[in-house]
Amino acid sequence: MRLHYFWPKRAVAILTYAVSSLALLLAVSLLGCSAKGTSMPLGQTSFEAYRQETEAFVQANRTFVSQDREYELANNSPREWRPEGQPTKGILFVHGLGDSPWSFTDLGPALAAKGFLVRAILLPGCGTNPAEMIDVRVEDWRRAVAEQADILGREVDELYLGGFSNGSNLALEYAYAHPRVKGLILFSPAVKSGVGLAFLAPLTSVFKDWILKPDPGEPDKDSWRYAVVPTNAFAQYHYASRTARKLLSDKPFDRPVAMVLVENDSVVDIPYMVRLFEERFTNPTSRLIYYGQPIAGLSNRVLFRPDKLPEYRISSFSHMGVMFAPNNPAYGFNTKSPLCQNGQSDEATARCLAGDEVWYSAWGLREPNKIHARLTFNPYFDWQLETLLGVFSPVPGRALTDAPIEPPPPPK
Repeated sequence: MRLHYFWPKRAVAILTYAVSSLALLLAVSLLGCSAKGTSMPLGQTSFEAYRQETEAFVQANRTFVSQDREYELANNSPREWRPEGQPTKGILFVHGLGDSPWSFTDLGPALAAKGFLVRAILLPGCGTNPAEMIDVRVEDWRRAVAEQADILGREVDELYLGGFSNGSNLALEYAYAHPRVKGLILFSPAVKSGVGLAFLAPLTSVFKDWILKPDPGEPDKDSWRYAVVPTNAFAQYHYASRTARKLLSDKPFDRPVAMVLVENDSVVDIPYMVRLFEERFTNPTSRLIYYGQPIAGLSNRVLFRPDKLPEYRISSFSHMGVMFAPNNPAYGFNTKSPLCQNGQSDEATARCLAGDEVWYSAWGLREPNKIHARLTFNPYFDWQLETLLGVFSPVPGRALTDAPIEPPPPPK
């Protein structure tokens, strides 16, 4: 059994032992010194130097999980996509917990084609092996974001930041401290976990390095993200999300924000995030794309799209699926290697692995007579991209409305 890649709801039961432990009282005084930091190189003065030194670090320290080391190295190193001509606007992307710059493999070139200089960083602790995150600190992540955002900001007139999941917390924190950031793109922002006991992560990490350890005999299916991470990674996520909530509580964020949420997200507290968007992200051009059932009483800044698409065999959208195009070779509709570890029964998982026809969903959804793999693509990818761009470059006289739109047919 493997852990869901971010914070699985089934992990809650494993963590509850911490509630009754008197030793947790002692942990409070130890939190400040429970991690030693990471050795990933930082402090470069250019993106190219950062990219080269980080790539060399990954090559020297990565536990490779496939025969194609060059492919893995490219996926886990900082990435850049350049537009034609001299760029005037740039966006720095920050990936999620245990992920890599590969998360933006579809978004990067798509935004570059629209004139953006796009960069995706590798957060310290990621890209090599999960044990690297035992000693990582949220300060390491903040420093990596700040250094590369500062560098990009010196090269373009308009600076934007984007984040996926926990990366949204780091992007948001930087933007609060730097008013020159023109806007944010936030995919499945994990500002608040959907797991009630997530606040125990810092306490648990003092005593327990792993909830479930990586299995050496079962390498990660994907060479661009960790299947499991140590408890300290959850603890550092908790600190990042707590800071984001505090900033938003103290002062609304009044610059344009494009946000994407899915109703059945297994990671994020979705009702909380919807309220947060309406009340604290106050710019009138901001938009929330919501995949799921329409919610009554929200403003016209919220755009709804259905998350059940039988023509794609989709039962629900997922936390990670919003990031990728349907024709993505690894994660698209026609993938030969679906993510079968998806909270299904052992029988359903075995049938998925054996090549039976699958439906796609968020983590843990079960329906009669269906096998569900994780949804790893977004049929609305092109419409979503145009909507996100419209937040930052609105056309006079054209409103971003919730007019019905059909997704394109599945790729052949």
